[in-house]
Amino acid sequence: MKYIAVALLPFLMTGCVLTQNTPLSSSETQPQVNTNELRNASASSLSAEENTSEICSTEKDSEFSACETKSDGVLTVIHPSHPMELELLNNQEPAQVEIADVWERVRQNLAFDVPNQKRVNSQRDWYLKHPAYMKRVSKRAEPFLHYIVEELEKANMPAELALLPIVESAFDPFAYSHGRAAGMWQFIPSTGKNYGMKQTWWYDGRRDVIASTDGAIRYLKRLHKLFDGNWMHALASYNSGEGRVMRAIRDNKRRGKPTDFWSLDLPRETRAYVPKLLALADILANKENYNFDWPAISNQPVIEVVDIGSQIDLAMAAKFAGLSTKELHALNPGFNRWATDPDGPHRLVLPKRVADTFIASLEQTDKKDRLNWVRHKVKSGESLGLIANKYHTTIDVIQNINGMSSNLIIANDYLLVPVALKSMEEYSLSAEQRLARTQAQKRGAYKVNHTVKSGDTFWDISRAYKVTVRELAKWNGMAPRDPLIPGKELVVWQNNDIKTNKSASLSGRSEVTRKLTYTVRNGDSLSRIASKFKVKVSDITKWNSLSKKRYLQPGQKLKLFVDVTRT
Repeated sequence: MKYIAVALLPFLMTGCVLTQNTPLSSSETQPQVNTNELRNASASSLSAEENTSEICSTEKDSEFSACETKSDGVLTVIHPSHPMELELLNNQEPAQVEIADVWERVRQNLAFDVPNQKRVNSQRDWYLKHPAYMKRVSKRAEPFLHYIVEELEKANMPAELALLPIVESAFDPFAYSHGRAAGMWQFIPSTGKNYGMKQTWWYDGRRDVIASTDGAIRYLKRLHKLFDGNWMHALASYNSGEGRVMRAIRDNKRRGKPTDFWSLDLPRETRAYVPKLLALADILANKENYNFDWPAISNQPVIEVVDIGSQIDLAMAAKFAGLSTKELHALNPGFNRWATDPDGPHRLVLPKRVADTFIASLEQTDKKDRLNWVRHKVKSGESLGLIANKYHTTIDVIQNINGMSSNLIIANDYLLVPVALKSMEEYSLSAEQRLARTQAQKRGAYKVNHTVKSGDTFWDISRAYKVTVRELAKWNGMAPRDPLIPGKELVVWQNNDIKTNKSASLSGRSEVTRKLTYTVRNGDSLSRIASKFKVKVSDITKWNSLSKKRYLQPGQKLKLFVDVTRT
């Protein structure tokens, strides 16, 4: 039985590289992902396998000063320590194909010239010294690589482009950069929309492997044509934006200098980006000469794209397919929530082996039965937004279902609302759960929750809590340029037990936070303790890793962070 490991967790991306003199950790921090935020925008980013690297930026006035290292522009990505095993193929013998390994299929069609360049040699040396890295990347690529290669061949694109997701994201569809680039092909929001990647509360096409692969191919084709068939210029533009590359070419022409990629004055990230792709192509082409064990991937389709025709709860879809919700979501990373987008795309990626079983179950289920429903009685003071938040859905969905033309609701009326089949924790790869895991990662002595108010900025909040903008964004799974919406909960990690904070300078008063240990007494409840110390129940559960469903026991010790000016 063949199992294919799929990367499951979202990974924030941070910046710059370890130099050759920097010792690697046991997990082999790798110079692998490059900032794609520069595509039609200027910034820097991407994620680190270890928290040992720093942000690079090409902006002179940026808070993030440029990194001065040998490996300028080489960036790293975080990978899950325990990737899930997902069965994609049946027990029977694989179909007979002329080329058994899809990487060998790519290898036989490589065409780019690889120059004897210092930048290429440096990247190649790193990959050769870290074969375990390529094994991890190949495991993440297994579900999707055959599909990607097929699409590239249909579009008559160079085989080398099958290696590009390694450079961009290490084949991680959940990758997210500090420049707001997301997905396996690392598109920023604007470019993603330009190339057909819908982005809504329910769905982000940049993480959808089907949508983003199609968009990447169309974008690369356009760049190739724009630069008169020069793939080195096209690839540099994919990373840093065509305007930047065109200006560099124009400047060199004006100065009488060569205009090949190697002669252009480009950002550090881009100067490393193309050499990394060429280094990978060279290793694949000459793996025997390098004595490099490039992991094989079966050269046959292992996934199938199934038309579902309507919105469906992912837990229900997983049950129809005989998969866990996590397994299904790993193959469909574009869906942000517990269900597919009500407005489409109405499709799911499934292991080919279960597609027929899924289709049979789906056909027996009426569209209205593909979601669970509740009849909600409107209470005095409730709004559509409050009700939508409660049931993890959106206002427009409630309006459409109930035939409403406005947000007006009346107490004691009833609304039909779709609800998740299982608890939110079951949808572990949803945007909410990925954010919860990110915010729960311990980054200091204790955690403070900050509710965003109108006018708040990352800069103001970071100054108030004496942290950096980069840290604040990373702790909350965001990019420094992401908009802050009033009411959003941010976590801020602090290292002192007693600390005075001017909470974003908006409240007009200082807070003195003290760490307390409270001993639970008979009759205590979370709400009673929260009320006594003027904190939130959710904060107590987070500080102590508690479940709201479990009872407190007399004598139990609770850690509290209390503003002593309020108690």
